[in-house]
Amino acid sequence: MAAQIDDHGCATPFNDVARFFNSRLKAAVVQLRKDLPLAAMTYVDIFSVKHSLITQAKKLGFENPLLACCGHGGKYNYDKNRKCGSKVTVNGKEIMVAKSCKVPAVRINWDGVHYTEAANKWVYDQIINGSYSDPPIPMEMACRVMDH
Repeated sequence: MAAQIDDHGCATPFNDVARFFNSRLKAAVVQLRKDLPLAAMTYVDIFSVKHSLITQAKKLGFENPLLACCGHGGKYNYDKNRKCGSKVTVNGKEIMVAKSCKVPAVRINWDGVHYTEAANKWVYDQIINGSYSDPPIPMEMACRVMDH
């Protein structure tokens, strides 16, 4: 499996499938624009937004992009059986083992499944300003019909 992980720790086969799907989806949107010229359609490449966040994490002020902020165990601080807030009983006393990291604002991955508030805000900002959209316009203008 190691040969299928890129320099950023991402699983290349899954990313390849996502890129292929998105290329077909974008082509379908292009065709729909031709078939429905009065409809306003905006394609947003969410994969590329999130991939950019992971691959440029340090430059964007984030740390340890794949490591869960709130979790327990394993390479990525994630165990599907010990989610954020999980406790264990030791000598009759409950102890929380899956605690939050100290500064969630500099982390991308909250619990191994969800993004942190800071990461979601960065993703939102990219979507709303049109950086990853086709046409590349701010969302406030997305419901207007554009000339193609």
